[in-house]
Amino acid sequence: MSAFAFNPQDFAFAFLSILFEGIPFVLLGTLLSGIIDAFLPGQVMTRLLPRNRAAAIAVSGLLGLVLPMCECGIVPVIRRLIRKGLPVSCGIAYMLAAPILNPVVALSTFAAFRGQSPEAMTSLRLGIGYLVAVLAAYAVHAFGGPRILRPGVIGGDRVRRRIDFQIPEPGGAAVAGSNRWAHAVRVAVADFLDVAVYLVIGAALASLFNTSVNQEVILPLASSPAAASAAMMGLAAILSLCSTSDAFIAATFTAFPAAAKLAFLVFGPMFDFKLLFLYGAVFRKRFVLLLGAGLFLTVWFLTTLAGKALP
Repeated sequence: MSAFAFNPQDFAFAFLSILFEGIPFVLLGTLLSGIIDAFLPGQVMTRLLPRNRAAAIAVSGLLGLVLPMCECGIVPVIRRLIRKGLPVSCGIAYMLAAPILNPVVALSTFAAFRGQSPEAMTSLRLGIGYLVAVLAAYAVHAFGGPRILRPGVIGGDRVRRRIDFQIPEPGGAAVAGSNRWAHAVRVAVADFLDVAVYLVIGAALASLFNTSVNQEVILPLASSPAAASAAMMGLAAILSLCSTSDAFIAATFTAFPAAAKLAFLVFGPMFDFKLLFLYGAVFRKRFVLLLGAGLFLTVWFLTTLAGKALP
């Protein structure tokens, strides 16, 4: 059997499946980003978080429990929150943890691994996901900060905001409120068009691999625990699945050890093909590449250790 065989119909089906799965979450995220930009007062996030930066990062990693977001929709929200004054390190913690540490993902993971130690798999996925997100945020706080952002991410909307809100509004408060909603829609549309481009590119690359590359090429790696985890993480990055449904796919890889499936579940929602391009809308390319490498090594190490607690 050939290792590569391109089928246009299979590619189109896989591409549209990923796109239709991701677009609603991107739309939800951009709508939320527009509402944040129009209605959230500046610096409010910094006032709500603890003043101690270490504690603020730790709390930010838990925000997914009350503000759950899929990885497809989290990027525009983070960009808008950073523009509103959320520290970059806190944004990283929320961005990486929320697609894993939220109630929907916990329930789907437990359901998918029934008969395969669901309690251990679910708790380890959420716990390691939170730990990795916080560690990455601490590294950004220590070495990166605003320097990792693309030019224009901070302050990029100041001129547009002045134009929107300095037009005289003779109708008083009601008209002003209407103007804010109109501004929220304009921001949401702009963010959607910006972010959707990256989603399309990532979905196309993932679909090409899913439909054209023979998946059996990775099966020989299942016999080595270290190689199995690395292979499953690479597969998670390529498949670009949604974190609310990826557990049902991971559970079917019965030839792979539990640690490898755990690595699949932790790494995929943090860094996959579509996120590689989505992150590029907010962060510099060098940081995105370093983030991917750092997450890969950290997740591989922690899940390999945690695998000893799994049957």
